[in-house]
Amino acid sequence: MSACGCDAPIAKAPSDDDDAVEHLWQVRDIQFGLASGALLLAGFLTGLAGWETVRLVLSWVALLVGGSTFVPGALKKLAKGKLGVGLLMTIGAVGATLLGQVEEAATLAFLFSLSEGLEDYSLAKTRHSLRALLDLVPRQATVLRDGVEVVVDPDELVVGDLMVVKPGERLATDGVIRTGRTALDTSAITGESMPIEVGPSDEVYAGAINGTGILEVEVTSTADNNSLARIVHIVEAESSRRGTTQRLADRIAKPLVPGILLAAALTVVAGFAVGDPGLWLQRALVMVVAASPCALAISVPVTVVASIGAASRRGILVKGGAAMEVLGKVRTVALDKTGTLTRNQPVVIEVTTTGPHTREQVLAWAAALEARSEHPLAKAILAATETTTTADDVQAAVGAGLTGTLDGHSLRLGRPGWIEAGPLAGDIDRMQQAGATAVLVEVDGQTTGAIAVRDELRPEAAHVVAHFRSHGYAVAMLTGDNTATAQALAAEAGITDVYADLRPEDKSTIIHRLRERGQVTAMVGDGVNDAPALASADLGVAMGAMGTDVAIETADVALMGDDLRLLPHAFDHARYTRRIMLQNVVLSIALLAVLIPLALFGVLGLAAVVLVHEVAEVFVIANGVRAGRTTHLPTLTALADRPALQGATA
Repeated sequence: MSACGCDAPIAKAPSDDDDAVEHLWQVRDIQFGLASGALLLAGFLTGLAGWETVRLVLSWVALLVGGSTFVPGALKKLAKGKLGVGLLMTIGAVGATLLGQVEEAATLAFLFSLSEGLEDYSLAKTRHSLRALLDLVPRQATVLRDGVEVVVDPDELVVGDLMVVKPGERLATDGVIRTGRTALDTSAITGESMPIEVGPSDEVYAGAINGTGILEVEVTSTADNNSLARIVHIVEAESSRRGTTQRLADRIAKPLVPGILLAAALTVVAGFAVGDPGLWLQRALVMVVAASPCALAISVPVTVVASIGAASRRGILVKGGAAMEVLGKVRTVALDKTGTLTRNQPVVIEVTTTGPHTREQVLAWAAALEARSEHPLAKAILAATETTTTADDVQAAVGAGLTGTLDGHSLRLGRPGWIEAGPLAGDIDRMQQAGATAVLVEVDGQTTGAIAVRDELRPEAAHVVAHFRSHGYAVAMLTGDNTATAQALAAEAGITDVYADLRPEDKSTIIHRLRERGQVTAMVGDGVNDAPALASADLGVAMGAMGTDVAIETADVALMGDDLRLLPHAFDHARYTRRIMLQNVVLSIALLAVLIPLALFGVLGLAAVVLVHEVAEVFVIANGVRAGRTTHLPTLTALADRPALQGATA
C-alpha cells in the first residue's frame, strides 16, 4: 500500500497483512528503509576512512534497497497512465543520480521508504484497534450436547446450541436466555455504564460479561455473523466514504502531480534560456520532490480511521469519514420522543376511581380486557396488576378501545370521548397535562375509573439536552403524541421547540424545515419508524441499535446502547476529529506553499527537502492518531455530574 499515492484509495478494508502487523519493525517498507539507512551510514563511515570506492558501492546499494519500496509501484502506475507521489520521488532519485548525487538520492530513498512504512503501520494499527472488538469474544465456549457440557471453539457454535455461561465469562456469540438471571456488563460493546438485568427470553450479545448468575443461552447467530462481527464488517465496508475535507485533499493532490511535472519541465527550459541548465535542472528536481503531497494525502485517512475505531469502542458506530465529518458540523439536533427521549416502556402512574370502586378493581377490569393484547398500554396495565382474569367476547373498536364481558358484567376500556369521562373529566385533563395517556374504564354503562399511563422520560434526557444547549446546539423534539403529552415531556427535558401529532411523513417535512434554517441537522430516532426523517436529515442517528440490522443499515450513525448520554459523546468526538482533520490539511498545504519556492530558488537542497517532508508527515500522522483517543470525553457518569448541567436541570 502506498498511502501517499494520490490515485490510490484513501481507505481500504483491513487485510490479513494488517492483522499480522503488531510491531513497527514487521512492516516491509520499514525493514527495507532501515537496511537502506544502515548501508548509507556504513558508506558515510567508510568515506571518512578514505575508502571512496566502498562508500560509492554502499551508497548505490542503499539507493537500490530503499528505492525498491516505491520505484516499481510508481512505474506500474505510470504504465497505466496514473501519476502519483511515488513517481515524483522516482524522478527526484533518478535525476540526482544522473547528476552524480548518489548519496542524496540514497537519502531520499531511505527517508521516503521509512515514511511509507510509517503510514502503512499507522493505518494498520488504527484499523486493528477497530478489529480489537472481535477480541471481546472468548477463545472457547461451553455448550450442552446430549446433556453433557462440552468446551468448543466459538467458530464451531451453530444456531440452536445451548451455551452455558458461568459467572465472569463473556458470551461467545448472540443468543436468547433460556434459564437463569444475571446482570450483564456490556460497557465494552454499547457504552452502557451500568450492568443490565436480564432473564429468560431476553436477547444477549457477543462480548457481554456475565455477572453472578449461571445462564443457559440458546445460540441465535454464528460467530462470523454475530453483532460484533456485523459492526466491524459495516465499518470496514463504509470506511472509504469520503467527507468534504477528504475530497478537498484529493482535489488538491491529484492535479498537483502533473502540474508540478509541467512546472519542472518549464524550469529546465528556462535554465537553458539563462545559460545554466545544470543548476536549474537540479533545482527542478528538488522542486519535484518538494511538491510531493504525502502529508496532505495521509492527513485525513489516518484521522478518520483512528476516530472511527475509537468511537466504535465507545459503542458509537460511525459509517465512514463522510458521516464523521457531517456529525462534527451538526448544529441542530431533532430528537424523536418515543424510544429516544423516553424508554418506550409505558407504566401506570395514576389510577382514579368513582364511587365505592377501588384502584385494584379498576385495574383488574382493565387487565381482563387487555389480557391478550400486545399494545404497549396493555403491557403497562398488566404489569400493574398482580393477577389477571381474561374477559369473554373481547372485541376491539378501532381507534377507540376494547369491549367484553366478565362475570356477567359488560366492560369497556377506551379513550375519553368514546367513553364519557363524567365526574373524572377534571382528572383526565390533569393526567393529559402531565404528559400521560388516559384511558377510562366503564362497567355496565357506568364510568368506574381512569388510568394514566406514561412513557417516562429517560433519567439522563434532561442532562443531555442541557449539554447540547450549553454547547450551542438547537434542540427540537418530534413526536406523534398529542400536543399536551409532548409539551409536558419536553418541558421536563428542557426542550422548547416541540412538534407533535406527527405522522412519519410529517417528521420528514419538519426536518426539511429545520434544514432550511441553514444549519446542518441531525435526526435521532429508532431507525425503523423514523426512517423517512432519518433519510431527510443531513445525518441520521439510530438509538439502541445493538443487534438491529435495520437500524444499523438505515442510519449514518448508530448508538449501540440505550444510554442517551452516548449521543453528546458522539457529537463531541466528531467535532474533535474534524478539528484535527482541518489542522492536518492546513498544515500540509502550508508546507507545500513554503517548500516549493524554497526549492525553486535553491534555498533547500534535495536531502533537506526530503527530511522536512518526512518530519512533517510524522507530525501529521501523530496528530491524526490523536483522534483515536477518547480521553477528551467525560465518562457517562461525569456528564450528569457537571455543575452546568445540574443547574440546567434543577
